[in-house]
Amino acid sequence: MSRTLILAAAISLALAACTGKESTAPVTTETAPAGQPADASTNPFMTASTLPFQAPAFDRIKDGDYLPAFEEGMRQQLAEIARITANAEPASFDNTLLPLEKSGAILDRTSRVFFGVVQADTNPERQKIQEQVIPKLAAHSDAIHLDPRLFERVKAVYDARAGAGLDPEQLRVVEETYKGFVKAGAQLSDTDKETLKRYNAEEATLANDFHNKLVAATAAGAVVVEDKDMLAGLSDGDIAAAAEAAKDRKLDGKWVLALQNTTQQPVLASLRDRALRARVLQASETRTEQGDGNDTRAIIQRLAQLRAAKAKLLGFPNYAAYNLTDQMAQTPANALKLLTDTVPAATAKARGELAEIQKVIDAQNGGFKATASDWDFYAEQVRKAKYDLDEAQIKPYFELDNVLRNGVFFAANQLYGVTFKERKDIPVYHPDVRVFEVTDADGQPLALFYADFFKRDSKSGGAWMDVFVEQDGLAGTRPVVYNVCNFTKPAAGQPALLSWDDVTTMFHEFGHALHGMFSNTRYPSVAGTGVPRDFVEFPSQFNEHWASDPKVFANYAKHYQSREPMPQALVDRIAKARTFNQGYATTEYLAAALLDLAWHTQGADAPQQDVGTFEAAALKQYRVDLAQVPPRYRSSYFDHIWGGGYSAGYYAYFWAEMIDHDAFEWFKEHGGLTRENGQVFRDRILSIGNTRDLATAYREFRGKDPSVEPLLKNRGLK
Repeated sequence: MSRTLILAAAISLALAACTGKESTAPVTTETAPAGQPADASTNPFMTASTLPFQAPAFDRIKDGDYLPAFEEGMRQQLAEIARITANAEPASFDNTLLPLEKSGAILDRTSRVFFGVVQADTNPERQKIQEQVIPKLAAHSDAIHLDPRLFERVKAVYDARAGAGLDPEQLRVVEETYKGFVKAGAQLSDTDKETLKRYNAEEATLANDFHNKLVAATAAGAVVVEDKDMLAGLSDGDIAAAAEAAKDRKLDGKWVLALQNTTQQPVLASLRDRALRARVLQASETRTEQGDGNDTRAIIQRLAQLRAAKAKLLGFPNYAAYNLTDQMAQTPANALKLLTDTVPAATAKARGELAEIQKVIDAQNGGFKATASDWDFYAEQVRKAKYDLDEAQIKPYFELDNVLRNGVFFAANQLYGVTFKERKDIPVYHPDVRVFEVTDADGQPLALFYADFFKRDSKSGGAWMDVFVEQDGLAGTRPVVYNVCNFTKPAAGQPALLSWDDVTTMFHEFGHALHGMFSNTRYPSVAGTGVPRDFVEFPSQFNEHWASDPKVFANYAKHYQSREPMPQALVDRIAKARTFNQGYATTEYLAAALLDLAWHTQGADAPQQDVGTFEAAALKQYRVDLAQVPPRYRSSYFDHIWGGGYSAGYYAYFWAEMIDHDAFEWFKEHGGLTRENGQVFRDRILSIGNTRDLATAYREFRGKDPSVEPLLKNRGLK
């Protein structure tokens, strides 16, 4: 997932303002934050980096640099906005929208680095800075978005746009900026603006608190095992990694099973000890419901009410209706229809899968009914019985560096002609991070790519992409892109072996990276991955297809010791098992997406909800209340929607999946993995950012609107 899109909602808001993407309250010198000014001679954020591609100077950046840089960046941007509003000339693109696009350079530079680092490698000092700066950034965003003088000028340019001689990209900037102002409350009365400011400040603080509590709860929720025999079923490498994780926590002689952000945990597929499996799942499901300082339920209750109140203030029946106005789905009803239409087929398939699992348990005289913590363990046995396939067979062929170089990078080269060279001379924020220079097919430098793959306690859960430097045609900057994942770090001297899910995650995130790298726009507000949520996941999910492309797969699926390719019989079994367990996978996703919309379609008059009761009722309402198939995320640790910018937007993955499978049909119709096809996709989809209507752009690429049929067939639901 794009990290631009999964930063805390408040952070995302702040970043939008920081880049001048959407801007708008009376802007005066009094609104600038107080504090020690940043010293241009010592603070690395005061000027553009002199490193290649203006990459962050992590060897110079200290935690103490961030807050002064934030404050100076906000001060300077407000001064830049004040100059726009003080201009006595009639508003035009050149004297209003253009300087707005250019504003906030220091703030943008600081925000991108700080929020990138705090998500990937937090510490107490960074968390403290985050807590301090989030409400300031929310206020700063409001100071711009709610400035009547600035909005007056933006509206004047918008109203006169048809006869202003603007090119298509400029027209798009005008229209998107105007819509952004309106959505942010620019048309509200002064009284309502003050109310909105309070809502925004509180929402920003709460979203940040949610995220920080979740990070802490996930680390604290790790399961400590004292008896090695209980780990039976795990590979030697996984056991060694668990011992290493224990050692890192000063628990020598023990083993630690760390939690990932999802409900189900990867170890559940291998652990033979049923009681330990139940412990792991319970730890996962209740990590933020312990009644301690990391309990998130009170935050959820307030955020749900706050967002509903904000939507009402802005003239919408609920927050989902407000938030989807600028998405491809447009309305909650459209998003719900795609999800609920799929529920019957998904749950029917899941029930069939459960019956197969129960047969295995009964055949082994288990004497129990399958529960959620049993599913993955016995599903693996079903897969082995049906397809003669299990993860232990597969993993030795998926060594991380080989997958990266000969899979992910190879596919990108075949499609787009780009090449990659590792750079050891560029500083990084953590020793695990690697940097690659990306060169375009014409030999010109294209981008820098940072890869941060391994799980650690200081890192947020999940996987994401974002940029340290955005492609900007005005400033002439090229993208500095990063991917962050949470793969298990092997013990020293051991190979990093990936599951098939890990492999597809790597391809997925690199799809986002390509979307950022190939951005070719003039204006930063419409660059790169700055597109609707339900479109941004399209390039990433589309890129997953190349993981299983025969040519790509044969190039990277090689045994880490012998370098022998995966035997064809095993390849065939993987292909045959492609739709295995898709009833489960689809249902757990749908449950989470529907839970998100349930929370965000409440009206402002709805009473405060007990989190557990509301969740159970919502799952039952949408008929996804299968006890053995819990939602991919339960409400209390659903970071996407409470701390991550996907509120009322988790459906976007399914919407984008509809588009990505449809787009892949185009590739199949035109000869598959070729440079010619890759160039068409790059030119028509990946490079355009948000410079034009994306539904129209897709129709021009595909020749028609997307169909849901390929998605359903791919998941084995039709």
